[in-house]
Amino acid sequence: MAKQIQAIRGMNDCLPSDTPAWQKVEQVVRDTVAAYGYSEIRMPVVESTDLFKRSIGEVTDIVEKEMYTFEDRNGDSLTLRPEGTASCVRAGNQHGLLYNQEQRLWYMGPMFRHERPQKGRYRQFHQIGVESFGVASADMDAEVIMLSARFWKAFGLEKHVTLQLNTLGSNACRAAYRDALIAHLEAHKDSLDEDAKRRMYTNPLRVLDSKNPEVQACLVDAPKLDDYLSEESQAHFARLREILDAVGIEYEINPRLVRGLDYYNHTVFEWVTESLGAQGTVCAGGRYDGLVEQLGGKPTPGVGFAMGMERLVLLLETLELLGELPEPADVYVISAGSGTLSAAFALAEQLRDSMPKLRVMTHCGGGNFKKQFKRADKSGARIALIIGEDELANQQVTVKYLRGQNEQQTIAQQELPTLLTQQLED
Repeated sequence: MAKQIQAIRGMNDCLPSDTPAWQKVEQVVRDTVAAYGYSEIRMPVVESTDLFKRSIGEVTDIVEKEMYTFEDRNGDSLTLRPEGTASCVRAGNQHGLLYNQEQRLWYMGPMFRHERPQKGRYRQFHQIGVESFGVASADMDAEVIMLSARFWKAFGLEKHVTLQLNTLGSNACRAAYRDALIAHLEAHKDSLDEDAKRRMYTNPLRVLDSKNPEVQACLVDAPKLDDYLSEESQAHFARLREILDAVGIEYEINPRLVRGLDYYNHTVFEWVTESLGAQGTVCAGGRYDGLVEQLGGKPTPGVGFAMGMERLVLLLETLELLGELPEPADVYVISAGSGTLSAAFALAEQLRDSMPKLRVMTHCGGGNFKKQFKRADKSGARIALIIGEDELANQQVTVKYLRGQNEQQTIAQQELPTLLTQQLED
């Protein structure tokens, strides 16, 4: 017997029992982004490796350790995308969507990172991304945050997530702060771990994220980004907070919330939860006015966020907020006797024509009534439709209710759509 082939570690199957939850989440996402006028964009899963080296940075864990990178037959270096923003910008640049234009875009799909798999975090994972281009003012930052907040309302999660907010200031503010932070880290080099030393010159703001207590201790008297903000940067952040206050979105200012890459500026934000154990991020975003130019386009402001779908589904399941999920079928068609199978298929097709949203499953494979009813019950259908020889002769159908207390009845086939509409809407 041949050895069974297993899925690659960290790349999980989504089984039929799981997909209704995913479909519900996906539909909420589609409805929410549509309410804000965002258009869907779909990018390829495989991109040039240089795209991510230029956007994420060569001296980052993602590029150095986590990307799935390979050479194709032409010798080109290709990478399975580890995130969506760079791909979205590449597509916008390539197709002339960005310069001197305003674009509101969203996408949903798989991303890939070779990291240690754990609950809610896999090597193939799925992200929802929202990106807005062409507006540099704080009102667009506010709209993107409001859109993310509406997801939580739609899912019933607003009491289980907290918005953390910070500003990085303008590029000039950030550069001045970066120099001051490097000088401070150099003076405390002996207290830094290897990771902090590695990031000190290439990605110094990420040192602020360190979980090492010794590193955090030497950051207590480190320069504060607030001290380097220009009046313009302070006004941008104040305007954002004013809008969020006006629409009733609560937030916490987190001065340690940063982004390590130079193209980020002004607003950064994260939605965090403690409902999955230790505090974890379920959505992260910010303004990245330098990225389009860094990837070969003309200067174009941008702001957006990304949300991991696995963690979102896990959060909804943990809090039991998914509600009742649909079964595969509404009705199950059973037949027994000479000529009845063809009539059953014909009836099922007629129902699909007249009731396009009705989910109809027809029994295949034969068997007695007991076997067929067992299959009908397992399908999750609320109603079984029975065609025997008597029903066939009289152009009738017997309706048996598989859920609830309604009594079985036999009706004319032409009356069936009316009855099903009545019963299934109750």
